[in-house]
Amino acid sequence: MKRLLVITLLLAAVWQLTAGGWIHAKAWLSEVLIADAWEKTRSESDHVPPWDWADTWPVAKLSVPGLEIERYILAGASGRTLAFGPGWIENSARPGSAGKSIVSGHRDTHFRFLQQLKQGDRLVIERPDRGLVHYAVLQQSVRHETEIGLLLPDAHNQLLLITCYPFDALVPGGPLRYVVMAEEMAM
Repeated sequence: MKRLLVITLLLAAVWQLTAGGWIHAKAWLSEVLIADAWEKTRSESDHVPPWDWADTWPVAKLSVPGLEIERYILAGASGRTLAFGPGWIENSARPGSAGKSIVSGHRDTHFRFLQQLKQGDRLVIERPDRGLVHYAVLQQSVRHETEIGLLLPDAHNQLLLITCYPFDALVPGGPLRYVVMAEEMAM
């Protein structure tokens, strides 16, 4: 009986370790495939999905030079998309183009770094045509999810990065959003 219990516990431990490793392996592989899709997007086409069944594709690359952060921005902001990276809200301006571009991401993964940004920090958007657009952080604020005034289009070339708040919340979701507003810099 003891032997059976030990074998069962060992099998359960191996199962759990394998499941945890599988999640990390998928995350690593998805980043490699998204980076490859971005390179193909830059040289071949505008809609290169990272894998055949993907319903998203990279539309831009976000860099934060002061924090040595790079993130690929994916088309759409569904839960499936946000599992793999920040998502561009498609009824806003495309990242790096004229107008207000809105990008959302998860607070505990791809957009965790937002809490480190300060007013004046530089953000860089790389477009598929290899053009670079530089932004400066204007402000950070905490807003209720029902406050939509900030999301409305206006004449400024802005980049809004949005994630759930607080960053260390135990329960996902919630009504508060952390918003980083950046404005295009003249270069």
